[in-house]
Amino acid sequence: MEFFKPGLQIDFMKYRNTFVAVSAFLSVASLVSLFFPGPNFGIDFRGGTELELKFKSNVGTERVRDTLMAMGYSRPDVVRVEGKQNQYIVRVAEVSALPDSQVTSIRSTLDQGLGEAKVEELKVSPGGDAISVRFTAPTEASAVEQLLKTVGVNVRGVTTYGRADDNRFEVSLAGIADEIVAGLQAKLGEQGPEAPLRVEWIGPKAGAQLRDSAIKAILYTLAFVMVYVALRFDLRFAPGGVVALLHDALITMGAYVLLQKEFTLATVAAILTIVGFSINDTIVVYDRIRENMTRMRDSSMRELINISTSQTLGRTVVTSLTAMLSVGAYLVWGTPAIQDIAFALLVGFTVGVYSSVFIAAPVTEWVDRRFFRRA
Repeated sequence: MEFFKPGLQIDFMKYRNTFVAVSAFLSVASLVSLFFPGPNFGIDFRGGTELELKFKSNVGTERVRDTLMAMGYSRPDVVRVEGKQNQYIVRVAEVSALPDSQVTSIRSTLDQGLGEAKVEELKVSPGGDAISVRFTAPTEASAVEQLLKTVGVNVRGVTTYGRADDNRFEVSLAGIADEIVAGLQAKLGEQGPEAPLRVEWIGPKAGAQLRDSAIKAILYTLAFVMVYVALRFDLRFAPGGVVALLHDALITMGAYVLLQKEFTLATVAAILTIVGFSINDTIVVYDRIRENMTRMRDSSMRELINISTSQTLGRTVVTSLTAMLSVGAYLVWGTPAIQDIAFALLVGFTVGVYSSVFIAAPVTEWVDRRFFRRA
């Protein structure tokens, strides 16, 4: 399939200043948006609780969201599960982790209130829905439960585990999921949810670690791409490739922030996919430039870029349109989570094709003119 006639040459570099200025504006705006208003982090990064609930009748996402806000949850997210009747995914920023002050109070109360039985080991699950405690002497589960209730712990049950002489107890606590289900059942009555089909949580510390790891993954990818391009082609090509990748990732994240789409680990995977797609398209252009450098030794880098980009334009259009059509189908007919990923890929693929021509190539021409031609 041919979209362009053989021998067609377009002076792309003629318009480089205009497009670089537009890209600079979009990049700065995207960078500012990362701080104000800032990304809408999902529970992967900010911590929170996710439940999958089946309601007894059709209540609608708006009503469930309004009910959760009335219960005191500031940023509830309610998504209908496609293909499942009256089934919703509920996400809240709160987790059921016990504060350090309450853990200290629990340890002190148990240590002082059970006579000879002293606390030897006490562990709280990261989600705050269970406490594991080991005593130095035998004691009763009912006594442990009564003491915990005196310090405001919502105990569901206390059981022993391990060997009889271990003096170990597992304390089951009512967590955020239990509070949400009980609150929705009380406020919605016969329309309320049944028992949760699925409960997942992540603590704020783990979310911060995941966020840092995601940033590092993107930066490491850019660094290794720069090394690869420098070794694969020439040092003059590496800066243009990396600047184009930064440009693509930044503008994609800016679009996400502008529309306040939820930023999750899947979004990071989409950005890394965009980086791979973009550098692949850039390398095709770079490879043709390198071939033409041996054939047209008297041509300037500007002429080589125009000729090489024109020669690969048909391939770029066919490849990009194929990818965009595939992603576009998911954007239209996919579930909400898939649609967010498809949106990121569609923006990234579009910007990636553009940056190969109007970002990577002009930077390469500037590096060649500034450092290599002078040498």
